Parts: sequence; C-alpha cells; structure tokens
Amino acid sequence: MWYITQVSKKIMERIPLKALERTIVGKKVSHLRKAGFTPGHVYGQGKEVENVSVNSKEFAKVLRQAGETGVLNLRVGEDRAIPVLIRGVQHNPNTGQLLNIDFFKVDLTEKVQVAVPVVIIGELPESVRLGETVVLQPVSEVQIEALPDDLIDKLEVDQATLKQIDDAVTVDQLVIDREKITVLTPGEEVIIKMAPAITEEMKKLMEEQEAEAAAAAEAVAAEEAPAEGEATAEGEESAEAVEGETSEPASETVESEPVKE
Repeated sequence: MWYITQVSKKIMERIPLKALERTIVGKKVSHLRKAGFTPGHVYGQGKEVENVSVNSKEFAKVLRQAGETGVLNLRVGEDRAIPVLIRGVQHNPNTGQLLNIDFFKVDLTEKVQVAVPVVIIGELPESVRLGETVVLQPVSEVQIEALPDDLIDKLEVDQATLKQIDDAVTVDQLVIDREKITVLTPGEEVIIKMAPAITEEMKKLMEEQEAEAAAAAEAVAAEEAPAEGEATAEGEESAEAVEGETSEPASETVESEPVKE
C-alpha cells in the first residue's frame, strides 16, 4: 500500500548573521564568551580556516531557524558575505553555554550533503490511543544531496496513514522533488511503523516470568505443608488425648453415713 507523506515545501532562505574577524585564540577566548560572543571557524572550499566570533544570543536564534540545513549569509565585517552551513555546535555539558561553532563555506553552484530531520505529524491512530499499538520511528533523519538553495528544512510523515500492525512508511514513499534533491538514505529504510504495544518477544518473556513465579510459589507451599504420615500421627495423638480426658468421671461418688433415727 502506498502511503502519502508530506515534505516541507519551505526552501531554506539565506538567513543573515553578523560575524567579526577574530584574532583572539587559545584560552583567551573565554573573555569573548564572558562578553557574550562565541568563537567560530569558517572552513571549506579549499580555503584556509578563518577565525570569527558571533553574538551568542543572535546565533541561538539563527540556529533555531536554520538548523544544519539552512544556508546562512555570514557577514564578516562590513563588506563580505559568505554562504555557509552550520556544521558543528559545541556546548558546555554542565551549563549549556555555547563554546564553539563550525561554519562550512559552500559554493552555491555545487551540491552539498546534509541530514534532514524527520518529523511525525497527524492524528494519533486510534489503536495507539487505546494502548494496543505503538508508532515506532527507526529513522529520525534522511540524508540528501542538493544545491544549497534547494535544501529543505525537514521532512514530515503523517502517522494517521498507519491503520494496522506492520503498516509502515519507507524512504521510497516520501514525497520529495527528486529532480532537485537526491535521497542518499536507502529507499527500503523504514521511517515509521505500527507495532504491537507488547511484542511477541516481550509476551513470551512475561509468560516465562509468570511460570517461574508460579513454580516458586508451589515449591514454597510444598515445603511448608506437613507430611501425610506426620499429620495422621499428630491427629491420632490429639484424639487419644481428648478421649482420655473425657473418659475420666466428671465427679466422685461420696458414700453417705446412715442416718441415725
């Protein structure tokens, strides 16, 4: 069955970002960060690496807009605009502070390869809402190749198209302008798939665990129960004790002296 999926029609516009030429390197860049700037490097096209710095807050806004597929117009100084892609962003793992940025210089006439994120959209299938199934996403991004100005920001896949267990959407089923964009991820790769909420392996494991628990409970019960012979002997001793107690006279007979007249 062919499932109609969607692709973002938004072609990434070139987003402007101001940068300053940077002469400060090494440990001294910590002073830049304290001043609200993040050090960066511009590389690619066989050129020497260029050191720059950008306003940290401005870059955070641009990163949310462009991701790693949007072409930036990196304006270095007053007279240079360099088309770049964001290829690496380093954060402090403890504080989240921006530490370093890598910009990749692109030639607008040459194709580049990027990873485009896959976003699940659409209404949640009824069986998922009932807890009977789940929607799995084995692939979270698709590798494509295109000219910088033809790059897209994301791929959208509608989960409402999944109706029953094992229904799936593969890379081949994505609606993409394949005249401009070459998909490098194998076409048979599954992007989303409907699966049982409990897989057969999980079900088998749960059954085994239940069987083991039942066997353990039976073993404990068998150890606590008295043997048949012991129970009978104890029963007989108890009966004899009760019988002996009841066979004794309830009271003694007292002989009375004759009454004198």
